[in-house]
Order: sequence, then structure tokens, then C-alpha cells
Amino acid sequence: MTVRRRRSHGNRPPVAATVVGVVGLLVFFALPLAGLLWRTPWHDVGSVLGRSDAHDALRISLVCSVSATALSVFFGIPIAWILARREFRGRSVVRALALLPLVLPPVVGGVALFYAFGRRGLIGQWLDSWFGIRLPFTIWAAILAETFVAMPFFVITVEGALRGLDTRYEEAAATCGGGPWTVLRRVTLPMIGPSIAAGMALSWARALGEFGATITFAGNFQGKTQTLPLAIYLAFENNDPAGIVLSIVLLVISVVVLAVVGSRVFAGRSVVRRA
Repeated sequence: MTVRRRRSHGNRPPVAATVVGVVGLLVFFALPLAGLLWRTPWHDVGSVLGRSDAHDALRISLVCSVSATALSVFFGIPIAWILARREFRGRSVVRALALLPLVLPPVVGGVALFYAFGRRGLIGQWLDSWFGIRLPFTIWAAILAETFVAMPFFVITVEGALRGLDTRYEEAAATCGGGPWTVLRRVTLPMIGPSIAAGMALSWARALGEFGATITFAGNFQGKTQTLPLAIYLAFENNDPAGIVLSIVLLVISVVVLAVVGSRVFAGRSVVRRA
């Protein structure tokens, strides 16, 4: 009994650390959200959400974020598989390159995309002269910018799942005659399904909230490239209450995404433990 009491007291954090943690939660998380909710013009929510510019921003945000998520899945799964399962020289450099947008300022990413795919960019000049394709300041530029910043979230999530996966199931499937594609499709991907879903949710949320790379590479044109974050920025510049209302919309979406990701991650852990 005494040992149990000592252990329970030993697991409790110091009072000072608890106080500092609570203050940090209040100052950096609770109070900003409370301030946003406090200043929200609730009586204008219906009129703001009924405006055509809000509809356009929401539509463009959904189109771009969903497209960016699809591209992140299409290219991210092979990238994560290479980083998790292939041994080669320079793998750490490749991983750093794939995850660089996580720490790179989004505006710098937009500038990099512009000089790569712009009309006079490294690749963009040939796309323009050969095919007449001009990406900057189009919805395709917004999709590319959002994919650039969102894909690393998917890659790092799926790579971690692949590294933690018990390879005996894949080996057993291969022993039974399954080819590499069959094992990947019927064994590997279903087993890391919760992590794939979590990575998709994180990528979609990041793409939906992207600002810096989008405004630099795609511009801020209503009905063409103006996403929700860009519309919020413009509304705040003009002292328009729509900025706060649209911020609440993104806040609600973020909370829902976090709830979904949390449930998926815990579900994935429970599946692995039962296996």
C-alpha cells in the first residue's frame, strides 16, 4: 500500500510545472480563441455566409484543399514507402528535402514555386513555350502551393506507420505467393489505413489554412484564386466583420479535423495491439 502511494506521488508533476503549464494553455491557446469568439458578430453570421464572395472563397478552398490532399496521397504514399523501407545513401537528405516545407516559411515556398513554375521559371518557361501553360495566378497555382505545404504532413504520418508496422504479415503474404503490388494493396495499406486517414486529414487541414505560398504564387483574386485565408486577410484589412466570421468557420473545421485525427490514431493503435 505504501509503495503504491509513493509511486502515485512520484508520477505527479511538480506544482510549479503544473502552474506554468496551465498559464501556457491559457495565454497561448484558450485566451486567443476566447477573444475570437468574444469579438464574433454573431448577428451578422447569416448575412456574411450568404455573400457571394464568401461562397467563392469557400468553394475555391474546398476545390484546392481536396485536390492538394489527393495529390499528397498519390505522391506521398510512394515517398513514405521509399523513406521507410529503402536503404540507400543520402536517405536522410531525401527525407529532409521531403519534409522541408514543414519548417520553410510559406512565403519562401511561394517564391520558390514561382521561380520553378513561373513564366520565366526553371520549368515554367518550357511549359509556356512548348504547351502554352502558365501556372502562376491560376487555381492550379493555388493547388500546387497547397500541395507543397501539405504533403509533408501526410508523408511523415505514413512513414511513421510503415516503420512501426510488423513486417511478418507482409512476409507471410509474400510467402503465400503474393507479389509486391498485391502485398502492398491487400496487406500493407489496409494495416496502416488509420494512419493514412490521419495523414489525409492533417494534409487537408493544412491545405485549407494555407496562406503565404498561395498569395505569393497564385495571388488573391476573388472568384479565381481567393481562398478562405486570403478572404479573411482582405476582410481584416478593410475592417470587414466577414474576417471574424470566416475565421470561426476555419476554427470549427480545424476542431472537427482534430477530433477525427485523434479517433483515427487511437483506433489505429488499438488495431495494432490486437494484432
